[in-house]
Amino acid sequence: MFGLEKLLPLGIRPRRSYGARAVVTGAGSGIGRAFALEIAARGGQVICADIDEARADHTVALIERDHPGKAHAFRCDVSHRADVENLARFAESIFAAPATLVINNAGVGIGGKPVGDIGFEDWEWTLGINMWGVVYGCEIFAPRLRAARAGGIINVASAAGFAALPTMAAYNLSKAAVLSLSETMSAELRGSGVAVTVLCPTFVKTNVAKDGRITRQGLQIADTFMRWTGFSPEYVARTTLDAHDRGQLYVLPQLDAHLVWMLKRYFPAQYTFALGLLERLLPHEDSTTIDRTSVSDKTGV
Repeated sequence: MFGLEKLLPLGIRPRRSYGARAVVTGAGSGIGRAFALEIAARGGQVICADIDEARADHTVALIERDHPGKAHAFRCDVSHRADVENLARFAESIFAAPATLVINNAGVGIGGKPVGDIGFEDWEWTLGINMWGVVYGCEIFAPRLRAARAGGIINVASAAGFAALPTMAAYNLSKAAVLSLSETMSAELRGSGVAVTVLCPTFVKTNVAKDGRITRQGLQIADTFMRWTGFSPEYVARTTLDAHDRGQLYVLPQLDAHLVWMLKRYFPAQYTFALGLLERLLPHEDSTTIDRTSVSDKTGV
């Protein structure tokens, strides 16, 4: 409770992910669905929240097949504060108690345009979901967890939050905000019995065919990396929950995320210079003829 959990033997550490009363946003696909399934497998109950109610219902059906009565669907647009407030009330009515584990996972992907060509509409759309969705989730659920002096929050950010790759400014900024918020909350909640974990993956093998905004070229690059280096959402969710049980703040499940993390911190000037060279070497699409392709990113990739 007072920052000594990591020194305790594994068997007597708080196992927050087991038997949890959990709320998972973006639970209709990708890592969100994997989180929900894994929590149910660990004996927990799950509110599966998603903007697409049919997807949320599908996740619930998958859980109910093996764990009857453990899951409930709820339609929630995390960019609307009222929806997140309703989600908290719904969870308490279902659980007959406050949630003990909140996973702010819902997010969207965007990329392929430099700053100046992105457009304010896309900035507002991205930050509304990726940043404000997590802010609402934390601001609304943190007091409940603090009052209970137990439980945890897992925020899904991305390696993009510190990698600062070119033509991904809106996405990078939104995930950097989630990373910073998580670090701040970890300090604020120290000694409260509430743990905070932030997940920063690179590529995860999920459905990326809808709901996001990315250029054709950006989609091709992402698909290539996802195919060759992507981890399964099940592995990422399981690894993150285990890390959360250990009281771990940062989760970087892939080697490439660790490599970028170290390069950025130990060689910041050289790292930024290399990114500039990369930006010049990569082929570019004419921003006046870009076809904005839809992709979904419920994973924080």
